[in-house]
Amino acid sequence: MRALVTGGAGFIGSTLVDRLLAEGHAVDVIDDLSTGSLANLAGARSGHGHDLRVHQLDIRSPDLVDLMVRRRPEVVFHLAAQADVRVSVSRPLFDAEVNVLGTLQVLEGARAAGAARVVFAASGGTLYGEPATEEIPVREVHPHRPLSPYGVSKKAAIDYLVCYRELHEVEFCALALANVYGPRQDPHGEAGVVAIFADRVVRGEPVTVYGDGEQTRDFVFVDDVVDAFVRGAERGGGLVLNIGTGTEVSVNELAGAMGGAAGAEVQAVHAPPRPGELRRSALDPGRAGIHLGWRSWTDLQTGVAAVLDHVRSAGSV
Repeated sequence: MRALVTGGAGFIGSTLVDRLLAEGHAVDVIDDLSTGSLANLAGARSGHGHDLRVHQLDIRSPDLVDLMVRRRPEVVFHLAAQADVRVSVSRPLFDAEVNVLGTLQVLEGARAAGAARVVFAASGGTLYGEPATEEIPVREVHPHRPLSPYGVSKKAAIDYLVCYRELHEVEFCALALANVYGPRQDPHGEAGVVAIFADRVVRGEPVTVYGDGEQTRDFVFVDDVVDAFVRGAERGGGLVLNIGTGTEVSVNELAGAMGGAAGAEVQAVHAPPRPGELRRSALDPGRAGIHLGWRSWTDLQTGVAAVLDHVRSAGSV
């Protein structure tokens, strides 16, 4: 298979690139390196140079379509995005340019290149808004009611995927991702709480817990998520599928798991709750089990231990 991965130098994207190359596929990476890093692709470039091409390009660029036509991918994995919810609130036009117009460029490239399928990284954490307690873990039949410009842009992208499927026969599989964590996640900026906590723990610094720490998230390990993307290249056509564990983990429980994996007590400093933060979140992955044959297999203790090992080896201390 010839695959193209937008955002392929990022945390999830580079892990996906490693998996695709390990399975013998040829891969083109498109990344503007605004948040991704070539360091994430160092192993892939040294070990699979003949099967990997990296193109530093913004998905909004008019050159994208021509590049995709030249490279002729069979499957496009679209992960590039403006992914900071706070930026989407302060700069909604920029968010829409990247996540809506950029996605349209990717879809035009897929159509013009004759790609069979687009596998899209949707946002399970924002797509469903704030469901009632009795609706958690959330299923895909729940109405799509995003409460941030970022969530709206991701919902719009799904609508365009449906449109291109009907108009141009470009198949898609949209994966509504829970809170993805794992090695290579940047602990700075709009990073996941696992990466932020790991960086603090390795440095011997206290972690910041907003509010009472009883807010919950569905933490799913990056290798498990990448497995869903690979499966989505052949299965789950025309569907939005939740990719999560279905299990709620509180921030306090996460800090405890981090301490257990590090063999040290994690000191927490409490700060005021952040306005607009979801109180509870978890995704029901049952449909992905049916249509992709997928499930998450990495438990939280194993996953956070892998993150801590990565932070240590990266010399963050």
